[in-house]
Amino acid sequence: MRYLLDTNVLSDARARRSPALMAWLQEQVIADLHLSAVTLLELERGVRRKERVDPAGAGPLRRWLDEDVRASFAGRVLPVDDEVAVAAAALHVPDPMPEMDALIAATALVHGLTLVTRNIKDFASVPVALFDPWTE
Repeated sequence: MRYLLDTNVLSDARARRSPALMAWLQEQVIADLHLSAVTLLELERGVRRKERVDPAGAGPLRRWLDEDVRASFAGRVLPVDDEVAVAAAALHVPDPMPEMDALIAATALVHGLTLVTRNIKDFASVPVALFDPWTE
């Protein structure tokens, strides 16, 4: 099975908050795990905000993003292209959803991936396969 990891998966994995999440990640074949470019946007934004208020304290976060996340997922970051954009737009009708969530969900839909997230309820209206490794 192939998966698209939501941003919260990476954030929690970095903090090692959940033994269940860590165990699930260790069982996976790395080539089956993908990211949306939107996840990189969200992580990069968080790092830059930290760098702005605490440049020295942001160093480990910057290294994690650049050396661990980006290096580990090289070649497996999926873009927001025209097909993803159209699919995301369709997810807003009839009920709008947060833009970043729509783009991440659309990426999973277009590429036939299971979306791994802790926020199952945020994607409940989306016709995409969901998996919550915190509880399953």
